[in-house]
Amino acid sequence: MKKLTRQNLEDILYGATILGTGGGGELSTGFALIDDALAKGKSFTMVSLDEAPQDALVCTPYMLGAISPLPPEEEKKYARLPRIEEPSILAAYRRFESYLGRKFYGTISCELGGSNTATAFYAAAMSDAYIIDADPAGRAVPEITHSTYYINSLPAAPIVAANAFGETIICENVMDDERAEHIVRALSVVSRNDIAAIDHALEVKDIKHAVIPGAISMAMRMGEAWRLAKEAGADIPDVIAKEGKGAVVFRGVVGENAWKTEEGFTIGDITIAGSDANDGDTYKIWLKNENMIGWVNGEVHATIPDLICLIDTETGAPITNPNYYTGQKVAVVVLPAPEPFTTPKGLAAFGPAYAGLDQPYRPAIS
Repeated sequence: MKKLTRQNLEDILYGATILGTGGGGELSTGFALIDDALAKGKSFTMVSLDEAPQDALVCTPYMLGAISPLPPEEEKKYARLPRIEEPSILAAYRRFESYLGRKFYGTISCELGGSNTATAFYAAAMSDAYIIDADPAGRAVPEITHSTYYINSLPAAPIVAANAFGETIICENVMDDERAEHIVRALSVVSRNDIAAIDHALEVKDIKHAVIPGAISMAMRMGEAWRLAKEAGADIPDVIAKEGKGAVVFRGVVGENAWKTEEGFTIGDITIAGSDANDGDTYKIWLKNENMIGWVNGEVHATIPDLICLIDTETGAPITNPNYYTGQKVAVVVLPAPEPFTTPKGLAAFGPAYAGLDQPYRPAIS
């Protein structure tokens, strides 16, 4: 059991953002949640799966939707709706406990990312519950089905969702996570592309085999390595690659790029003109919330479930989508995929085929 300090939390969120491969939400949102809880006198206490009681009830809170802003004409549709003052994740959390007639012992983050990791932490801290040192992704992912819960056939339902307008929805009898994704995504689309949801309300003994243990500690180590490298003036992409057992595969300058919000996702392309050792070469990334495919000179180089991380080489900051821009100096760091996603079931859920490629998965880092 570990009471997390503000520095621990900062390291976790930076590490989670790096491992989020462009997705998982904005760091600024994550820090706002963390600091709000701390200002209210709340604490963040993390326990391992082995420390948690086997009959303890845990849940997975998250925000789902596109990670880019709505066009002005879309934004107008929501102008007449009221707004609630509290974060929608807390409304969903309270409603879920009321629905079950039982308190949650703790929360598990749905993925690693600047705001979604913080969302799970915030729900726990504000409810005097624990943070479980595990998650079902080991990175950020675009859909509910991209998880070790889905790979292990654990039920998402019941699901409680709430939006910023005070609307709360309870979803029962949802067949599986694939159907859950369709339902919650649709709710997000009519909720300004941003909805709070909580699912997989299960006891520790039922999820222990089906999540990645130590995922939060892994993010904290990555964030600490990032911070120390920045303080020392070291080459941050190299440090990230070493900590994550991956490699810096490309350095260059962002050129042509574009993105759009479509069906609850942020879709885009980033083209990088090589510099230094990569002078004359081009790296292109296609993203769907997260960075999904990387090409070198038109040839597929890396695909999900490998982590394709984009780092600003001038500031050292991990780049979240769609916050890249023409002229930005960047490095592409590829880290190996979380092991569960390299299994046949994992690749069926989150492999090259999901990204539209008709080819087998080939790890970019051997």
